[in-house]
Amino acid sequence: MIEELKNKIFSGEMITKDEAMSLIDAPIDELCKAADEIREKFCDNVFDICTIINAKSGRCSEDCKYCAQSAFHCTNVEEYPLLDKETVVNAAKKSADKGIKRFSLVASGKRLSDSEVDKVCEIIKEIRKISDISVCASLGLLNEEQFKRLKDAGLTRVHNNLESSRNYFPNVCTTHTYDDKINAIKAAKKAGLSVCSGGIAGLGESMEDRIDMAFEVRNLGVSSMPVNMLNPIKGTPYENNKKLTKDDMRRICAIFRFINPSAAIRLAGGRILLDDGGKSCFESGANAAISGDMLTTTGETVMSDMQLIKSLGFTAGLLDEVK
Repeated sequence: MIEELKNKIFSGEMITKDEAMSLIDAPIDELCKAADEIREKFCDNVFDICTIINAKSGRCSEDCKYCAQSAFHCTNVEEYPLLDKETVVNAAKKSADKGIKRFSLVASGKRLSDSEVDKVCEIIKEIRKISDISVCASLGLLNEEQFKRLKDAGLTRVHNNLESSRNYFPNVCTTHTYDDKINAIKAAKKAGLSVCSGGIAGLGESMEDRIDMAFEVRNLGVSSMPVNMLNPIKGTPYENNKKLTKDDMRRICAIFRFINPSAAIRLAGGRILLDDGGKSCFESGANAAISGDMLTTTGETVMSDMQLIKSLGFTAGLLDEVK
């Protein structure tokens, strides 16, 4: 069955949800090997590695149950307004100097105000003056006009996670809707930006929920799909959630590769919980990662990640730009 589905994908067809569901109980080593072969055929050995900066922290009006930055939870997270231009530009330059090809600004809150969008535009322009690093941003539920301003400033990509399936999302957040997210993604694409959108595994969702989310991402034409592993944070409603295992993450990455053959499947938050730094997932169809610290938790270092991807035969690059 695994071989049949792999060959179907090799012939240019996409698998169905029923076929993806059949992989839930497939032998994991065979599944992961086939997923890696799909990755190699459609993405070659390019590894899309990026870093992020927590450009605006805490006091978020949204009640996402996993998040340390929500004003609804008592997590003692550091709170500050949008960082100044010099701080963000210096962080981008440091990443570029280490060989990182993509840098992302992430801001807490439902959406940035117009004046904050203007400030981010100035930051992006300055980054583009001093470096050729590709700039991404996660700024909330903006509209098409705001996204166009950001693109004109030099932004190339927008990040906006769906988090989970449409069915499970109301269990995760009640202060905005799944359609709010989808509308923002569509607005970004209309503005001419590429999109990075995925979700978090370990919220209490089923494997079917994860598969439904992956199909939603595919249907939206998203080129980069983050796979976060919940890092339960004290003070959030999910602080006692059971942590996923390495094999759980391998299977998730492999199935997502079958569903989205040419996407950058990006290990993101929670990777530090894996004892191999994600190596086994990068051998199971994943071919991208966020390196360095996450928003409120630590991550793998850029140096160790660069060594890891080199040892696996990857070359750091930008997947959407090289196609």
